[in-house]
Amino acid sequence: MHKITTIILLCCAFLMTATDISAQNADFKLLKSINSNPSTALRGYSRFVTNTTTGITLATPAVMGVVGLIKKDDELLKNAIFVSAALGVDGVLTYSAKKAFHRQRPYLSYPDDIIAYETEKSLSFPSAHTSLAFSTATALSLSYPKWYVIAPGYFWACSVGYSRMNLGVHYPSDVLAGAVLGAGSAYITYKINEWFWKKQENKKLIGMQNFDPL
Repeated sequence: MHKITTIILLCCAFLMTATDISAQNADFKLLKSINSNPSTALRGYSRFVTNTTTGITLATPAVMGVVGLIKKDDELLKNAIFVSAALGVDGVLTYSAKKAFHRQRPYLSYPDDIIAYETEKSLSFPSAHTSLAFSTATALSLSYPKWYVIAPGYFWACSVGYSRMNLGVHYPSDVLAGAVLGAGSAYITYKINEWFWKKQENKKLIGMQNFDPL
């Protein structure tokens, strides 16, 4: 896990370095183009989808866990724990990267070019909203690899990423790094989860019968 985490953070470092060379690079130009879109409907959608991020990411494993307990569905309960763990790993990686790279929000760096339709107190790189959305979408897609889970999940996650640029609070590289961290953290957690339950011989979690946490 340590090696995979290092690779992900190195990828983020490369993205950060590549996009800080000049204010007029492709990263900045793409952000300016998205941020300056005059559509009020798109702006409204961006605000709406951005505000769904925290609620959906927290509600998803909570609802899964409650339903799993009520229905005594062991697989659903295990998946709820997996999704929660994926979000936890994602949070640690994302906020560690924010502190490491210490990148200012684009509307602070370029107040004459980028309009801030939302303001944030945290640092810019990577996008935490995007990483949470992609972690949730990836975790659900790995747990339930069906088109009706994958398609809406990633549509929502991509919408969250786009909304962060449209609102002027993130560079495209912030969003891309957030997507990599979110999907990567979910995949890492999924593989660990598989290994753990295989070691436990897929014992029942409900009732904790013959359960060995070690």
